[in-house]
Amino acid sequence: MKKGQIYEGYVERVDFPNKGIVRCEDEAAVVKNTVPGQRVSFMVNKKRKGKAEGRLLAVTQKAPCEIESRCAHFAECGGCSYQNLPYEEQLALKEAQVRRLLSAAFEKQMLLEDCGNDAAAYMDGIFEGIKESPEQLAYRNKMEFSFGDECKDGPLALGMHKRGSFYDIVSVRECCIVDSDYRKILSCVLDYFSEGAYTYFHRIRHEGYLRHLLLRKGKKTGEILIVLVTTTQEEHALQPLVDRLRALALDGKIAGVLHTKNDSLADVVQNDGTTVLYGQDYFYEELLGLRFQISPFSFFQTNSLGAEVLYETAREFLGDISADGRKNKVVFDLYSGTGTIAQLMAPVAGKVIGVELVEEAVAAARRNAALNGLENCEFIAGDVLKVLDDIADKPDFIILDPPRDGVHPKALQKIIAYGVDRIVYISCKPTSLARDLEALLDGGYRIERAVAVDQFPWTANVEVIIKMQYKPQQAGAGKEKN
Repeated sequence: MKKGQIYEGYVERVDFPNKGIVRCEDEAAVVKNTVPGQRVSFMVNKKRKGKAEGRLLAVTQKAPCEIESRCAHFAECGGCSYQNLPYEEQLALKEAQVRRLLSAAFEKQMLLEDCGNDAAAYMDGIFEGIKESPEQLAYRNKMEFSFGDECKDGPLALGMHKRGSFYDIVSVRECCIVDSDYRKILSCVLDYFSEGAYTYFHRIRHEGYLRHLLLRKGKKTGEILIVLVTTTQEEHALQPLVDRLRALALDGKIAGVLHTKNDSLADVVQNDGTTVLYGQDYFYEELLGLRFQISPFSFFQTNSLGAEVLYETAREFLGDISADGRKNKVVFDLYSGTGTIAQLMAPVAGKVIGVELVEEAVAAARRNAALNGLENCEFIAGDVLKVLDDIADKPDFIILDPPRDGVHPKALQKIIAYGVDRIVYISCKPTSLARDLEALLDGGYRIERAVAVDQFPWTANVEVIIKMQYKPQQAGAGKEKN
């Protein structure tokens, strides 16, 4: 294949995340935003070390399983990848992706344990497939919408980035992965600012006022937090907007309307100072019988009902941590966010220690533990790599829920050195998990259970949970259990 040339081929499969493998005779190219079974035309825009990447031009023949998208914005919006697939096909696609990514780790473990040569059968005995999201539509409890325009010098838009574009924004008034309250609030805010002389922040010139609209809502409580993010380049009275928002007929209840200032040059939602325009700067959500106070920028799973499936599975994988009758076991919850997992483990543990880099999330975790009457949780703000050297307690069990890039290699070696009986690893990026599993296997850990959990229907993302058991007799030379 040559760069700049147009080709047509068959989509053989889609690798994580959203990488369609298109076969053209004896060659293949990666083309995003495709689904297995389609015939597509594409232009090769990159070629490195013999590997071609193409830009989708057209679907010349639909896949046999393909359906019409229920979302009016799917053709343009970059938020979802699989609105044109039945949900069962999405699950099968994601399960196959995870199997391919984890296959190398299972093959390595099979060799280490000298237990035959049928890798597929071996993996079938450990990998438990994929668990579906309890809700497939209107499941999101957080959305970050961007201000901009749909075309150069066009009218103001508020929504998601256009597919394949860094600049253009699609107004997603009919987005179906959020509920009607999100759509009403988005439309209200867009209409309000479209009526006046307001500018949006231009990503090249770094000029303008409007940047983002952040919406969060408790699935169980119905409480809504509305955050308008702007630069400090202009000043505008925002009380009329607040009044209009409060007059909306919503299913939920507005807990707070906030104005956050952000002068960062990067296209990120950053807090350079927040003012409460109405109500309060937090809302409540409930998971598995616990109550959580959530601030605008603290991490919380974006699918509340899916999070219950995720955390129930993680708790099941960790198992009975007081099987010997003693409830003095120490659990480390590393990359703990707002402390959700730590608090779920607290009733059966002697002590749970959470470590999280984001100080705001740590403060929220402490408040939530007090809110739920849990006195055996300790939360530490800092980098896991550095903090582990300063913790006097030694863990009996470890739960890992790292960011998308996975665990820092040096931090992972410190974690392995504890030699705890069980590690449960929750991954939001299976490619990072696959890399980290190599080091865990070398350190004497073995995969006992694995399952994917679909937290993000219609998108290319998927979570994976791994239970690993420490088998010191299979660890590297000189390794001893602490």
